[in-house]
Amino acid sequence: MFTPDAFFTYGQWSAGLTLAVALLAGLGFLFKWGFRFRLVGSTGFMIVLTAGLFALSLVPLTHTQVAGAIRYSLVFDNGANLATIAVPSTITPPELEATLRQAASDLFSPGRLGIGRDQLLIQARTVTHPQAGISRPLVLGQVKRSLAVRDDQNLEITIFQDKLGT
Repeated sequence: MFTPDAFFTYGQWSAGLTLAVALLAGLGFLFKWGFRFRLVGSTGFMIVLTAGLFALSLVPLTHTQVAGAIRYSLVFDNGANLATIAVPSTITPPELEATLRQAASDLFSPGRLGIGRDQLLIQARTVTHPQAGISRPLVLGQVKRSLAVRDDQNLEITIFQDKLGT
């Protein structure tokens, strides 16, 4: 996997190559070469590529895997401080806790709006069928995490034991 240090090294090499292509484009204009405008386009592309590599060196591209977490579906996200995930009704308490930790990690974004709150609430729900033709959502648990800290160690996980297995 690429690390920020590797992207920084690639960015340095790309910057050197960009300068070389820009110098070549300058020579193309000086000597009125027929392909000088193609060199200008290549220089512009290299500038964008170099800026992208340097940007990737600043922001780490990591995805945390929580052991024991099962797949979930994001069913609601207001883009601010509330999200809901769907889990199967057969989920166990340890799986639910791990899945809530996984969702808290996956759904963190520094661009979320607080709207008067400094925590993101993620609810895990399943759909029950008490009678034929009737479906009811049932919240099995929730996690609250900080909107500002990426690696929040103070997750508030609540599992509603009385609703599991119903």
